[in-house]
Amino acid sequence: MKTDFIIRAAQQSDIIELKELFQSTVLVINRRDYSSEEVEDWASCGDNLSEIGDMIKTHYFIVAVNPQLKIVGFSSITSQGYLHSMFVHKDFQGKGIATILLNEIERHAITTGIMRITSEVSLTARPFFEKRGYIVVEEQKRKANQLSLTNFWMEKRLMRH
Repeated sequence: MKTDFIIRAAQQSDIIELKELFQSTVLVINRRDYSSEEVEDWASCGDNLSEIGDMIKTHYFIVAVNPQLKIVGFSSITSQGYLHSMFVHKDFQGKGIATILLNEIERHAITTGIMRITSEVSLTARPFFEKRGYIVVEEQKRKANQLSLTNFWMEKRLMRH
C-alpha cells in the first residue's frame, strides 16, 4: 500500500496542532454517533495543553504527517498497553492513516513485550477496531468532561511473529 504519509514521534512543538486536530475531529466526525452536547463536552477535554505535553513525554506517541508537514493523525499507547488515543484529521478520513498508525503502535507493543492492547473505543471507531481483531469486553459509560458518553472497553491479544 503506497502512502504519502510519514510516521514520526510527537514533539512538544506539536501540542497546539494536536489539540486542534483532536477537537475538530471529535466535533465533526464523532457527531455521527454522539449528540452536540456530548461532542462539545468530549472536545473540551483537549483544552488542557499540559496534559497533551505530559502524554508526549510518557506515552509512545506518534503522528502521521503529510507531504506539506501537516499532522493528519496521531496515536499513543502507554507502556502497560493502554491505547489512549487514535485520531485522524476530519479532512483525511478513509485514506488508511489509522491503519498505518495502528500497525506502528502494534509493532511497537510487540517489540516492547506488550502482549495485550486495551482501549476505550468510541461508537464511531468500534467498527475499525473490530476489523483489526479487537473484541468488545464491555460497553460502558465514561465521563468525558461533564457528561458520560457510551464507549467500549476493547482488547486485542498480540502474537509474536
